[in-house]
Amino acid sequence: GQMGLACGSFAARHSGGKAILVAADAIKFPGAMAVGDELSVYVELLKAGRTSLRLKAEAIARERDGDGEKTVAEGEFTFVALDDDGRPRPVGG
Repeated sequence: GQMGLACGSFAARHSGGKAILVAADAIKFPGAMAVGDELSVYVELLKAGRTSLRLKAEAIARERDGDGEKTVAEGEFTFVALDDDGRPRPVGG
């Protein structure tokens, strides 16, 4: 869920307005968090289409009482930019 929120924020900023999630793919959970761990989510733009954005998110957990870090989740998310009427619009437009 946190990866989707981070990607949604990135998509809204990058597209210049409203953007909705239309696909989540290649979701993996290679690690597990412990109670009290700190979670950071990093988002990278993989591809910008005319009306869509393909993003990669990586969730990194840092140990509560240490400096150890590990990837706990990763995935790819596709967003479509929408106009005020809910129709696809050009990214950045």
